[in-house]
Amino acid sequence: MEQRLIFVYSNGTPVSEHTAELLKTKLEQSGFQPTEEYSENVELIVCIGGDGSFLEAVHKFDFPRVPFIGINTGHLGFFQEILPEQLDEFIFNYAQGRYSLQPMSTVKAEVDFGDAKMYYRGLNEIVIKSYNSYTVHLNISIGDSFIERFSGDGILVATAAGSTAYNYSLGGAIVDPRLRLLQVTPIAPMNTTAYRSFTSSILLPADLNLGIIPEKETEKIRIAVDGEEKYLENVKSISIGSSNRTVNLLRFQGYDFWNKVKTKFL
Repeated sequence: MEQRLIFVYSNGTPVSEHTAELLKTKLEQSGFQPTEEYSENVELIVCIGGDGSFLEAVHKFDFPRVPFIGINTGHLGFFQEILPEQLDEFIFNYAQGRYSLQPMSTVKAEVDFGDAKMYYRGLNEIVIKSYNSYTVHLNISIGDSFIERFSGDGILVATAAGSTAYNYSLGGAIVDPRLRLLQVTPIAPMNTTAYRSFTSSILLPADLNLGIIPEKETEKIRIAVDGEEKYLENVKSISIGSSNRTVNLLRFQGYDFWNKVKTKFL
């Protein structure tokens, strides 16, 4: 009989480790083979922790095509669907095939240094800021159209899934994750007689890219991908757009995005 491997990933806190051990025991009793080693042979990734642990796992395993399910032992737990006391219900419904897959769109950035390029991918957002805490000046274009010379703390480009994260705290809109789009939200924009910057979010279709050219090539840039920061110098341009890679989340019967928004935010 073929083993049904389920990868159990924990953030290492005491409550997560306890939940992981209990889950592995219950999985074995139900005919599954839990493992702590990720491989392409696993059929499911169970991530135990909070939203940060989920994002960490997505990046650590390079946006795998294997579906995820989250057990929330953290705080907000927006991506995490299951509570630790629901392990038996989760295993039963999964074994019975009572679930669907929800594909989550991702965002990518191509950074051009002139003689080299770097590529990044995020599930929630990509943020462009100055190297330090100074104002950053960025020439912004959408598709082939120049839009503005932005001045402020930075620019955030969020997926629909990431609309409820940093984007929301900046005053951006909550977007249903079934929509494939990008949301561009300014961070502390300057809007005076000397500086003119847009002050609200812009929604872009998936086939349009956002172009960013620093006003000065010598301007140092900080790029944060799902919270992980990189510091770059001599950046000529940055292109941010939708990625063709998706992350699949396991959703059980009765899951409703807007009900979760209500319970988490209202």
